Amino acid sequence: GKVPASSILASAPSDKNLDAWRESGCRTMHCNLEVLQESTLVFLATKPHILPGVLQEIRPAVGPHHIVVSLVAGVPLQTLQRLLPAGTKVLRLMPNLPCVVQAGAMVFARGSSVGDGEAALLKSLLSSCGLCEEVPESYINIHTGLSGSGVAYVYLFAEALAEGAVKMGMPGGLASRIAAQTLLGAAKMMLETGEHPAKLREDICTPGGTTIHALHQLEKGALRATVMNAVEAATNRACDLAKD
Repeated sequence: GKVPASSILASAPSDKNLDAWRESGCRTMHCNLEVLQESTLVFLATKPHILPGVLQEIRPAVGPHHIVVSLVAGVPLQTLQRLLPAGTKVLRLMPNLPCVVQAGAMVFARGSSVGDGEAALLKSLLSSCGLCEEVPESYINIHTGLSGSGVAYVYLFAEALAEGAVKMGMPGGLASRIAAQTLLGAAKMMLETGEHPAKLREDICTPGGTTIHALHQLEKGALRATVMNAVEAATNRACDLAKD
């Protein structure tokens, strides 16, 4: 809602990738250079192996007034700056899937020529899509393991919660809705109270109650260690992809 759809230009090789943009009222085209000629803030959202060719194509049109934001996984700022004209304002952004419902978690890192104004502009625009934080570039792969892939971990946990309720006799549709709302409410409390999750968990555990009995079972299943291992594995894989 911060930029009129008519002010947004989208370019892609095929119409199939442009249908959603067109339906939203954005202007669409098949010429990347035309986007550069008419826009100041440019987002690059391609597969990693396609990006070098796109950068080579747009390089002659990139000027000091442009701000180039890459959403491409595994391509570091150093590479982006090398493939674009010297002094180009380049930022690297990593979103996650819930951005599509304006509840995403995004991090970005700035290149050597980016000032506070450009960083503030990007953060302001993206705040409408959820949480947006500036970080050192080394955190981007960690973000992938924590939040990019982490959404899938949460879906797996939500599925398990609902299946547990189904086992105990609750209809599946109702169990899924309650599981989703449980996760949403827990996340909202973390964000709005600023409390450490351990403190919030402690607040729910009454002596001898239902929650501590359930948590004992999760601890026996090594839930915390398993999730930590999952974040580590996804982060390491993101690092490997960057090397490739």
